[in-house]
Amino acid sequence: MKQQKESLRLLEEALKELESPKGSVLSAIQKISRAAVVMDDTELHVWCLIQLGEQKYTAALRRFLDALVVRQEDDSEEVKDELSKYRKEIDDLGLKPGIHYSSEELTVKYPESGGGYSNIGFVEERYADLVRTKKGNDGTYYKNNLNSHINYVRKKSHELASNLFNQLKFSGTISNCFELLKNEVDDKLIDLDSVLTEQLMLAFKSVSSSKEEEWSQALTTCRRILEGLADQLYPASDQKINGRVLGQSQYVNRIWAFMDASIESDSNKALAKTHIDFLGSWLEKINKLANKGVHAELGQLEATKAVFHTYLVMADILEHLGDEAGDEGKPNINTATIDEIEALLSVSRNVAKEIFKHRIKEGFLDLDSLSKINGVGPKTLKKAEEEFVIDG
Repeated sequence: MKQQKESLRLLEEALKELESPKGSVLSAIQKISRAAVVMDDTELHVWCLIQLGEQKYTAALRRFLDALVVRQEDDSEEVKDELSKYRKEIDDLGLKPGIHYSSEELTVKYPESGGGYSNIGFVEERYADLVRTKKGNDGTYYKNNLNSHINYVRKKSHELASNLFNQLKFSGTISNCFELLKNEVDDKLIDLDSVLTEQLMLAFKSVSSSKEEEWSQALTTCRRILEGLADQLYPASDQKINGRVLGQSQYVNRIWAFMDASIESDSNKALAKTHIDFLGSWLEKINKLANKGVHAELGQLEATKAVFHTYLVMADILEHLGDEAGDEGKPNINTATIDEIEALLSVSRNVAKEIFKHRIKEGFLDLDSLSKINGVGPKTLKKAEEEFVIDG
């Protein structure tokens, strides 16, 4: 995203230069070149280097162009072989016809009186000198040819810069925004359960498939992911919370209970609960239709909605793993994140997860309950007293 912003800034400045009667084509090309480097657009970068007179490319192009002109008048095998040799030379440099040496560009670059393959800044200077002295030529360079050269480069660079600018600014906006959400969820979920993360990634991949069976599979996978997440965050129990049964099959209720215990803001809590209730009931409805063999409503759009909703619910849930600090500048162990538990207690990721899950299940952690968790010994308990605020 940062690279994209920098490229857009450079391209916008370049376009302003090119659209101004007094703007410098040299300055514009330099900015387009930098933008191309940032976005790893090698073809555009090389085109810019040619306009800037990079000898590596311009010398080979001049040899090829001269041989091409000779070939128009001499059909001998010797001339053909020489042309083939120079064509191979520019091919080996990665130069492409229509991009780095179009017919129009070769026509403009051929006359030395128009600057040839010199740096476009040099061409602008020679033209400015002739305009200032009110001369049509200086014996080497001709004003009309220089002007044609500058106008061609101005027009072509404006076209290339505009294309890249529009591509960066307007294409893929929605997908990029979702990619941001997806990456955030994937990163957090993989710490909690790598298997669930892999399943979610596969479901996302499945909805772009052309096979109907993969769409149906993505729907089923979304439900299983939520079931697995419930097992991680709020294991099944015989108790009830606000009349909700928390058995093994009541995965929506268990995620709901996790959010009830973890989200402090009442408004955020209500929104997250509503979302998981909606997704759970919607997935159950869709899966019942699938089990009955009703496929008309189970198209790619439904599968895509299921995956997107699952990512949104995951974002709601994983955002609230606890991040409040204690009154003394130390985090409270009852609101600490998994990362804080792992880092500050110097325990493995698995032990940190066990501590976190125990806290969610019991609703509270103190030294006594902490000591009963597998992997937590005297040294860890001492570390907990030093690094965390532990109420009670």
